[in-house]
Amino acid sequence: MQTAKQAAQQLIERMPDQASWDDIMYELYVKQKLEEGLKAVADGRTGSHEEAKRRLLGNAG
Repeated sequence: MQTAKQAAQQLIERMPDQASWDDIMYELYVKQKLEEGLKAVADGRTGSHEEAKRRLLGNAG
């Protein structure tokens, strides 16, 4: 398994040379959030679509 440092290095290497700090930070943030989501799925920490609707809409849905 790849370390966070290795993943960050690979991500930065794939970006264009003109990438700004904001571009780099955004890509790292998105990658982190995607990995957190995939880990949640692997760990079984997910909910149904209906549960999400209930949480977002309350009793209005």
